[in-house]
Amino acid sequence: MAVVFRHLSLLSPLPPPPSPSRSPSSRSSSARFAAAAASSSSSSRSPSPASPMEAADKFMEFPHVSAPHRSLMIDLVSAVEERLGSQLLPCALPHDVRYYQSDAGSARGSLYVRRGQGPSKVDFLLGSWLNCQLPTGGSLNITSLSVYLNNSTDAPNFLFELIRSSPTSLVLILDLPPRKDLVTDPDYLSTFYEDTQLESRRQVLDKLPEAQPYFSSALYIRCVVSPTAIMLRIESGAGKAERLDEIVENHVSPVAKEVLGIWLDKCAAVDRNVEEEERAYLGRRDGIIKRKTIEIDLGSSFPRLFGPEIAKRVLDVLREVYGV
Repeated sequence: MAVVFRHLSLLSPLPPPPSPSRSPSSRSSSARFAAAAASSSSSSRSPSPASPMEAADKFMEFPHVSAPHRSLMIDLVSAVEERLGSQLLPCALPHDVRYYQSDAGSARGSLYVRRGQGPSKVDFLLGSWLNCQLPTGGSLNITSLSVYLNNSTDAPNFLFELIRSSPTSLVLILDLPPRKDLVTDPDYLSTFYEDTQLESRRQVLDKLPEAQPYFSSALYIRCVVSPTAIMLRIESGAGKAERLDEIVENHVSPVAKEVLGIWLDKCAAVDRNVEEEERAYLGRRDGIIKRKTIEIDLGSSFPRLFGPEIAKRVLDVLREVYGV
């Protein structure tokens, strides 16, 4: 359901379209978690083109976010790959999609995809980050991790996004988006949302004094999240950037890891009896959501950030990954 760019409405107004960018060349290299955790130097913020090695490793660096934010993303990606890595193919994206930036250096991003293989229930893992300079002089940083299951199971997918639009403000999206109608299938609601006590995790963060509900401007997005979805705007107050980092480290991180653990144990690792007719339904439903993801999340904002050439290159890859 989610890609990293859904909340570009936070950019008001968006920067003007950049001129076509020259994409950096690249050669193959595996991202190593230990190196990624240590690689957040100020040089990574330079608008100059990345070297081939940088293009290959950029995703796991999360170079533009705070240390607690970076650690959380690395931990989540690592947990998924440690549990599901044997079921996943290596990332085979073109290097000018794994890392890309506008010619002016005002926007840059990274995309990471690993597809499921063999009998795996995983369709694909998708991770991404985006850094964009705001007209106000600040920057918008969005990091995202989602895992889509295929139609051999009807279990929910996994979705996590952190959108930080200032040092003291962020939006958190954390959910196991359902793949069936919860009204007509109460057993599904009970199995994945009631028995797992996901609501208690939502309430933990909802009770933070700095938290308030977040409502996506896209009504369609509101229709496809679960009743236990964590969708919060967290404001720490003027001059309290350190407090926001404390919230990420001490509150958001533990809950996110618990929810991911529930998904890994109760969704990704459990065999579900899905008949052929239901598989066809899941395929149609998943396809609609993936297509809407491209249309709603990326359709207009992405070309305005990166220009038509880069936007087309990245969107074409995403459409191929999503199968739409």
